[in-house]
Amino acid sequence: MGQMELTRRGLLKASAFGILSKRGIAAAKRPNVLFLMADQHRGDCLGADGNRAIRTPNLDRIAAGGVRFRCAYSSTPTCTPARAGLLTGMSPWNHGMLGYGRVAVKYPVEMPRAMREAGYYTTGIGKMHWHPQRNLHGFHQVLLDESGRVESPDFRSDYRAWFWSEAPGLNPDATGIGWNDYPSKAYVLPERLHPTRWTGDCAVRFLEGYRRPEPFFLKVSFARPHSPYDPPQRFMDLYADANLPEAHIAPWAVRYRERNSDRYDIWRGDLGPAQVRSSRQGYYGSVSFIDEQIGRILDALDKRGMLEETLILYTSDHGDMTGDHNLWRKSYAYEPSARVPMLMRWPSGMLSTKRGQVMANPVELRDLLPTFLDTAGSSPKRPLDGASLLSLVKNGGKEWRTAIDLEHDVCYSPENHWSALTDGRMKYIFHARDGEEQLFNLESDPHEMTNLAGDVGSSGELKRWREKMINHLAVRGQPWVVNGKLGLRPERQTYSPNYPEAFNR
Repeated sequence: MGQMELTRRGLLKASAFGILSKRGIAAAKRPNVLFLMADQHRGDCLGADGNRAIRTPNLDRIAAGGVRFRCAYSSTPTCTPARAGLLTGMSPWNHGMLGYGRVAVKYPVEMPRAMREAGYYTTGIGKMHWHPQRNLHGFHQVLLDESGRVESPDFRSDYRAWFWSEAPGLNPDATGIGWNDYPSKAYVLPERLHPTRWTGDCAVRFLEGYRRPEPFFLKVSFARPHSPYDPPQRFMDLYADANLPEAHIAPWAVRYRERNSDRYDIWRGDLGPAQVRSSRQGYYGSVSFIDEQIGRILDALDKRGMLEETLILYTSDHGDMTGDHNLWRKSYAYEPSARVPMLMRWPSGMLSTKRGQVMANPVELRDLLPTFLDTAGSSPKRPLDGASLLSLVKNGGKEWRTAIDLEHDVCYSPENHWSALTDGRMKYIFHARDGEEQLFNLESDPHEMTNLAGDVGSSGELKRWREKMINHLAVRGQPWVVNGKLGLRPERQTYSPNYPEAFNR
């Protein structure tokens, strides 16, 4: 008997011992919540975003049935700090992770725990990237795919356990591409063994077997399109002759032209248009493979009659440069790294707002937990930095934040250390090591080709955004703000004083 069957039976068994109560019956009338996410999905790799090359019919279907937030960002665009923001509903300074480190063991408010306390049955499937790796943060159950990460000798992810029960003589990493490499290659094993397919299968089986009285909170977290760019051959073929976008390389990005290493996991380097296209072929194929699994999940909901009883939200933890501005991977303030897809579809009767709209208000990953609690009719134990996207839609964009803060501690190199602000129309970046400023007009220059910081005609706009940054960082004191001016920060600071050490002793 395969591990997948064991997983399915375990889920069915788990659904069999629910206890009917007044609370359970009342809770069943509230919408289910389906939280879909991918790892490293850049915001412009979506048909609904205007990308004519990529094929994402099922994500586009979610957007058409609800709303697309076109100015959605990941404040600290690498995996773990982004996931801390998702988990807590807080800004980087307030959840404590300013760069890539370990998600804390426990926070005062955590998404799965908060939804569980609101009366939901909580399940996570796929990549969590928490520490310790079996930390549930309040989930009733989790089925993990942690890629190749093994932080303790006794850890084995559920995906890898299933893989070795299904294919004991095979290597799950046989395709031979590393976790941060730029090459792409078709998956060399049978498609049914791919982690993207496994995650989709687990989600479908959960929905097919769900019989508990409580509404469910289901997080489905795909480990791709994060490298390795290794979709099945049919998805590589899908983009073999496609007119994929070429890399946008601005004049200011010449400093990133020289590759920093001979390895495949570089963070900068001009590899030429052929390599960019090859990498994007695998990346686009990975996105479309995930989209196909999401279609299966939506169909499973529909077959159970639960599609109009479920709030659906899709996003990603951050994007992927894939060669733009001679940069690779993530952790940058630029749009391919920091802007993410964010789509939300609500159940029938929940909102009277027109479906299929696009909103330009700046939203961020911290807004998801307040949105889910709003759906549940619940409130957090303490104030959160995020706000409910349902309220944003209801109010037609009124009474919302005017800008969102972005930042990242030193990553890859001391020169990659920055703070930024954007309202979705303009973006200001302060480079902490040397004080360099960048200012982009995202409306007229969406690919950030022209730095307006040196333009005399933009000096007033630059001053206005600089002052906004000073006001934003002033609460932190030195070295962030010194004598009323932005201070240089050559040293790294991965954690803020608000990192919850008291919960992690």
